Amino acid sequence: MSVQRSTVIFAWILLLPALFYVTVIVAYPLVDTFILSFTDASLKKTTKWVGWINYEKIFNATFAEVIIRTFVWTFFSVSIKMIIGVFGASMLNAAVPGRALFRVLTTPPWIVPMAIGIFMWGWMYNGQFGMISGVLQRVGFADGPIAFLAQGSTAFWATIITDVWIGVPLVTLYMLAAMQSIPQDLYEAAWTDGAGRFYRFRRITLPLLIPSLITMSMLSLIATFNSFDIIWILTRGGPSGETTTMIIDTYRTAIGSNKYGEGAARAVLICIFLSIFCLAYFRVTSRLSSGENR
Repeated sequence: MSVQRSTVIFAWILLLPALFYVTVIVAYPLVDTFILSFTDASLKKTTKWVGWINYEKIFNATFAEVIIRTFVWTFFSVSIKMIIGVFGASMLNAAVPGRALFRVLTTPPWIVPMAIGIFMWGWMYNGQFGMISGVLQRVGFADGPIAFLAQGSTAFWATIITDVWIGVPLVTLYMLAAMQSIPQDLYEAAWTDGAGRFYRFRRITLPLLIPSLITMSMLSLIATFNSFDIIWILTRGGPSGETTTMIIDTYRTAIGSNKYGEGAARAVLICIFLSIFCLAYFRVTSRLSSGENR
């Protein structure tokens, strides 16, 4: 056996675990879900091919509101996380006493099990014994108990705040690592020329953080778009569907109502949206890479 052939065989052996993962864990469920979306699969013993009926059912005014709500929920949550994360990373990157302790204190929302953190927020949002309602009454901003999770407008923002609290530590640490990779010579040269802190951030830090900002924004967007635990534990999509996003609606349809075919069609639509996000991300990063190589 030639050296070249043995090298190729060895390379394929190394690739087998990844190929197994892609085929069995990723590709097969996707294909099976896509096929299932064209059937009337449910708890019935017989399953019929129904074509595009499941997709026709989801394209209505009600589901359009769910799609819009999902994008609004994702937009505000990701935007707030990125803004707070960059600001927090800037503070942690500053040469101040005790910054190592501050870095440790940013991690609890990320370290604490998600379900426990969400239940904690649920207790704070409670109108009868919740801390937030009690504080607002004490300072005179509320005349009585406020049931944040029982009102559509407040429940929507309550779920966003909870998602931001859980997601900010990861964004902060990621952006902190990106900031620390910036050569210090650039800051020293700018400082020598008399540039202020804000000017150095705007002209040095922010431009060099763009690739990291795009990457972190995309990762956060995908995670937030698919976020299920936060909304389900706090509101289960209520009240009156005001916090129902696409992933919640898919779960209710497929698992709650046992309409697996319709639920699969919704899952396929979510996959399409996420694929569009990923393609946009790859397009932007490729442009940035080509621009840097010029």
